[in-house]
Amino acid sequence: MKIVLVTGSGGLIGSQAVEFFSEKFDLVVGVDNDMRKEFFGPDASTAWNSKRLAERISNFKPYNADIRDEKGMDRIFAEYGTDIALIIHAAAQPSHDWAAKDPFKDFTVNANGTLVMLEMTRKHCPGAVFVFTSTNKVYGDTPNSLPLVELEDRWEIDQSHPYFKHGIDELMSIDQTKHSLFGASKVAADVVVQEYGRYFGMKTGVFRGGCLTGPKHSGTQLHGFLSYLVKCAITGDHYTVFGYKGKQVRDNIHSWDLVNMFWHFYQNPRPGEVYNAGGARHSNCSMKEAIAVCEKMTGKKMNYSYSETNRVGDHIWWISDVNKFKAHYPGWNFKYDLNDILSQIHEEMSKRA
Repeated sequence: MKIVLVTGSGGLIGSQAVEFFSEKFDLVVGVDNDMRKEFFGPDASTAWNSKRLAERISNFKPYNADIRDEKGMDRIFAEYGTDIALIIHAAAQPSHDWAAKDPFKDFTVNANGTLVMLEMTRKHCPGAVFVFTSTNKVYGDTPNSLPLVELEDRWEIDQSHPYFKHGIDELMSIDQTKHSLFGASKVAADVVVQEYGRYFGMKTGVFRGGCLTGPKHSGTQLHGFLSYLVKCAITGDHYTVFGYKGKQVRDNIHSWDLVNMFWHFYQNPRPGEVYNAGGARHSNCSMKEAIAVCEKMTGKKMNYSYSETNRVGDHIWWISDVNKFKAHYPGWNFKYDLNDILSQIHEEMSKRA
């Protein structure tokens, strides 16, 4: 039997991984305890998504478990042992604003939880591929020191800079920068995943996500930019734009495209490797541009306001250079662009509204 174990299985990336790999593996084991509800309130709960998966996917076996619970995780891993061929670790506390409210919980979920997952893999299925969903926040606010140019609706990098054509690559330093506490806890996890690949020779891979998005996101104000924006556009709820004149740029990658990256890595893993994983030049937008698209899509003006105070450690301009991954896995490419993403989110949110 070939098994994939997915943490955060009710979340955006986790649920996409459950669906994607249910067609390629004999069994999908899901681990999720709906901490997103604890972090961001009932509107952000992933219970609806976990229920959907359990009803729809016959070879999905969910566990209500906490990744920080070493004994609990040990029992799950021991049940399946070396049949586990792939671990997709997508569970996390994902908000830099929230992290400052409870640094202990943020760090234990992101860093300690990742360490538990690595140790369980090393103990029970050391030959398995271990995929970690990291974040571009490991680079802190270093991208804000790039030579940026203010345009009418967005910030853009100067055309003479090497990053203009493809975006920011993995050689950008993660040191001497303001990460936010969330960014720091993810750095700890990111580096330890690399180390288990380099030190123990395990098949670990780190994917530093840009704006991960898609129709199954439980978006909320503190996390889930496009999902929450579309939700507010549909319901008329108030949306706040934080700083940078609303011209901050994010690259947006559909959850399916990211999980497809995991699939390619699984088939030919490179131990301890690191990849930037975002929408790149293929799929990106500023806040102002996204609001304009939402207003056109719904046919009504959005109820939003602007706050001069930007989020601590937030990026003004981020576009991921994914060429390293493409060079290593030339069979991979994007399937969805920004318009696909927004239309799918709009369709899904309209059903849930």
